[in-house]
Amino acid sequence: MYQALYRKWRPQTFDDVIGQKHITDSLRNQIASGRLSHAYLFTGIRGTGKTSCARILAKAVNCEHPKDGNPCCECASCRAIAEGTVMDIVELDAASNNGVDNVRSLREEAVFSPAMVKKRVYIIDEVHMLSTSAFNALLKILEEPPEHLLFILATTELQKVPATILSRCQRHSFRRIEAKELADYLLKVAAKENFDLTEDAASLLAGLAEGGVRDALSMLDQCSSYGKIGVDEIYAAVGLAGNRRTLELFDKICSHDAAAAVELFHSLWMEGKDPASLLKELSRLVRDILMMKLAPMHASELVYGGYEKRMLEAYTARFSARQLSSTLETLQASLGSMKDRLDPKMTAELCLISLCDEIAGNTVEGLRLKVASLEEALKNGVVVTAAAPAVEKSPVVKEQAEEQKAPEAEASPEKPEVPAEPPVSDLPAEAPSVQEKPEPAAAEPSQPAPFAGYLWAAVCERAKGLLPRDIEAILATVDGVREGDILFVETDPGFYFNRFNRPDVLEALANAASELLSSPVAVKVREKRPLGKTRSLDELRQYPEVRFI
Repeated sequence: MYQALYRKWRPQTFDDVIGQKHITDSLRNQIASGRLSHAYLFTGIRGTGKTSCARILAKAVNCEHPKDGNPCCECASCRAIAEGTVMDIVELDAASNNGVDNVRSLREEAVFSPAMVKKRVYIIDEVHMLSTSAFNALLKILEEPPEHLLFILATTELQKVPATILSRCQRHSFRRIEAKELADYLLKVAAKENFDLTEDAASLLAGLAEGGVRDALSMLDQCSSYGKIGVDEIYAAVGLAGNRRTLELFDKICSHDAAAAVELFHSLWMEGKDPASLLKELSRLVRDILMMKLAPMHASELVYGGYEKRMLEAYTARFSARQLSSTLETLQASLGSMKDRLDPKMTAELCLISLCDEIAGNTVEGLRLKVASLEEALKNGVVVTAAAPAVEKSPVVKEQAEEQKAPEAEASPEKPEVPAEPPVSDLPAEAPSVQEKPEPAAAEPSQPAPFAGYLWAAVCERAKGLLPRDIEAILATVDGVREGDILFVETDPGFYFNRFNRPDVLEALANAASELLSSPVAVKVREKRPLGKTRSLDELRQYPEVRFI
């Protein structure tokens, strides 16, 4: 019967384990000198050799003729343990045996001396899955076990293991396997199995495995049906889009061509590519570009690989580190939300459209990036000009605009007109055109301007998590107007005014606005009134300072 590669190539001695020399040397020396601990804890990601080292250690301590700390694999004990016929070597899966009754039965059996070998060994895999009661039941025997007993615990989530267990074990941390070492190992396995595996394909498999030997061997096993295993065959077997198609998709995003990006994504989806895998490949590309920009001298060690260095450098010249970081945040947020969404395809499409709209995406971090670029332009003494889109005004807005123009027409002609600051929300995605800022001559103080477009929306978005739910539900009914260092929240009189005029609401909005603008901002509430409206007598009677004669 055919046996999977990761089972067939499971290490039988410490010398066969790759990438964990710091652990295998330590265990070999302890066995050779006889200075063994009573309990070991192996921790690390999946597929790095934790269970394999536990089994080798169980063989080594019971081997009749150990060789430099390695089991001989020839004596009766080694052969019986390898075949799984020794009752004194017990492997438990804590995920399915996590109750206190399971640990109690273990304690009752542990007191008996081994029947076939020198030491009774308990290997508990995924030990973090034990319940609190089971951990408590394990404490005493784990601290002071009989001479013939050895515990080997393995876990992928060290933070879930209680400190009382950690203090009773000798801990060994398994590292991720280096991509180059893992690729060489795959080429060695392929040669022994008569697979035609190319070096580029081996490097790709090593990168996709993310440091796990088992994942790499499983993917190699999956691709073994091809006559020649190259990069394209791996992409086809694993269901990935490939570097070329990922680059093509990223180019569509960089050129802000949402229609072409969605069309390419749809064609990849029709070919059977998983939406989450596509976004993950895109995230890897953006991360490689970011690493190349931040640490160009060590980029070869930091990037996942698969892309030419010259090509990544071309992208680093086009974007800032903050833009790439914001893009990566948008992709990661979409990947995280796919688990809770019913339609992953739609989630991926919305993510691509958002990225095409702005390279940083329509996120709070993206809005912060736009504000920072605008502040930097103003700090350097330039005025950013952009053509505002034509929007049809309602009759009410037109009447208000005409009423505002009347007092402006009476202004003194001797004073030069101060250029109005363009709305920040209308900034184009491309680099804005700039012109030298003229020196104003005795200009009148500028009038307060509302938080137009995304600025006020960004303040509301940032404060949402801090505001009460009833306030979040009516945020859309209010406007924000900034006058100096004060942000006025304009609401309708009565109920809405009272709801917003609360210390907790004002503090949350002030913190959000201050963080967004990087300067202290106070928040006050005032009533929203149409232009030209006068107060009635009933409204005036509520103020004690008003007297009627």
